Amino acid sequence: MTSTSTNIDTVLNTFEERWSPRILTRVNDYDVRLAKVEGRYVWHSHPDTDELFVVLEGSLDIHLRESGAETTVHLERHDVFVVPRGVEHCPQSTGGASIMMLEPAGTLSTGDYAGAIPDHITSTTGIEA
Repeated sequence: MTSTSTNIDTVLNTFEERWSPRILTRVNDYDVRLAKVEGRYVWHSHPDTDELFVVLEGSLDIHLRESGAETTVHLERHDVFVVPRGVEHCPQSTGGASIMMLEPAGTLSTGDYAGAIPDHITSTTGIEA
């Protein structure tokens, strides 16, 4: 058993890269990841898992595509949203945001996206904080 804590702000202050999630901690078989985001991500889905988003600072739009329809969920500081498994989504932040995500350890951040990864995005299963 560990007797140390981890501070969210301390971890966020260790990096500047956008769309490059850091693993804050693990809960059972899940990663709690932190990321700084700005601009548009890629359309992707996670066929085997839901994905939890929590906005810590700033705002985030999550564009969703399902059954041919596109909708957008707008999140502000401390808002929470779960993208259901298999739903295609594309996060975007115009002014920048810090977010926390919860997903099974080993989940690729770009999910099932098969195209070329843009330079501003790190496709990863999480970087140790």
